Amino acid sequence: MSAVYPFSKIFYRFSMTISRPISKTKKLSPHKKRNPLPALKTPIFSNSPLRPDPDCPLCPRLADFRHALQLSHPAWFNAPVPPFGDPDPWLAIIGLAPGMRGANRTGRPFTGDFAGILLYETLIHFGLATGTYEEKIDDSLQLKGVSVLNAVRCLPPANKPTPLEITTCRPFLQATLQNFSHLKIILALGQIAHQTILRHFNIRLAEMPFKHGAEYPLPSGLRLIDSYHCSRYNQNTKRLTPDMFQAIFKKIMTYYC
Repeated sequence: MSAVYPFSKIFYRFSMTISRPISKTKKLSPHKKRNPLPALKTPIFSNSPLRPDPDCPLCPRLADFRHALQLSHPAWFNAPVPPFGDPDPWLAIIGLAPGMRGANRTGRPFTGDFAGILLYETLIHFGLATGTYEEKIDDSLQLKGVSVLNAVRCLPPANKPTPLEITTCRPFLQATLQNFSHLKIILALGQIAHQTILRHFNIRLAEMPFKHGAEYPLPSGLRLIDSYHCSRYNQNTKRLTPDMFQAIFKKIMTYYC
């Protein structure tokens, strides 16, 4: 794996022990209209081996956007969002960046926005999570053998980080992946996550093009599997359906032991 870039900021280490047994798999519940959720200031930190400073200045545009939201929505999390899940997973799920009313508000990846419904219900369905996903960080959801994180940890304007911002934040992703000693599979949700993983391993993008359902070998015996992002847009346009997403996890589970 490529080396971690040095930073002058202070890093924080959090961990949690997940000991609840895996429940029986359940059928995916149909999507329901979301109810307004209360703002939550303090997230449940889990599995943050290296975390940016809460007021990280490394990307000026993202820092300015964060400061504006701290003024307009002071009860929101409004900080770099740490990973969520098992502190030493065999499966890492990589998204793009926090959503404004999702992870940027709640402090937990894919929590509070539409994409999290399909993601977490699928994890529960395959026995990779226990509890219930309620679109808030104080629900009973716990991941088993899985960590969910983003290529960019801060909310970007219009949900579009620049190439420089993706590059600047990549060392935090690199350090996190290097900390996962039992990692077997990396699931990339979307093309940017896919490309970020390839750059982490110094692999030319042309050698492994992004394609839904594609599977590639990575150094150290790891496997990369691609999926369309479970965003509201992709689901509404049927680019990604629940059956398509389940098929990805059926493939992933063939590596589980």
